[in-house]
Amino acid sequence: MTHLKRLFSTDSVKGTRNYLNTQKKYEIIRTILYFGISLSLFAAGYIQTGRRGNLLGIVAVLGCLPASKSAVGTIMFLRFHSCTDKAASQIEEHSQGLCCLYDMVFTSYKKNYVVSHLAVCGNTVCGFSENEQFAENEFYKHIGDILKLDGHKNVTVKIFTNLSRYMERLEQMKALEQDENGTATVTATLKSVAL
Repeated sequence: MTHLKRLFSTDSVKGTRNYLNTQKKYEIIRTILYFGISLSLFAAGYIQTGRRGNLLGIVAVLGCLPASKSAVGTIMFLRFHSCTDKAASQIEEHSQGLCCLYDMVFTSYKKNYVVSHLAVCGNTVCGFSENEQFAENEFYKHIGDILKLDGHKNVTVKIFTNLSRYMERLEQMKALEQDENGTATVTATLKSVAL
């Protein structure tokens, strides 16, 4: 499977541009492969013995467990879309020098929060969501609790749904004092809790 993942280049690394679209393809191919292996084992056992109750049939049924888990992952990724190329190219013009994450999906018990782009600078996190009905207040509470649990204090989080205002904020963030250690630890936390 690692060879298959390499086919999709660095886009399959969480936080990179087009991660969600690439991960969808990977999950679909993996699911088809897993079910194909189980089906071929079942067919081989049936052809060899002439009945369903055989050792290969049992292995095939057990092989459906990872295949089903992979199918659930596929369904999760099919629900979300990567940042549009138009928005991503405009963001890239204003985000040089900042630690950036693309295609971040944060899940909670009540809601999923899709953030197309995040920029992290020390204890400041700003993001852009292409969903104009983005539930900002609920997201702030959700991600704030996660950051506090991981030991990050005084982290400010702001999500924009207006691209031009977000690009202005990116320019302002470039002027902030660069805290590489703080940026790295906040980024690691965000990546660890995202889909």
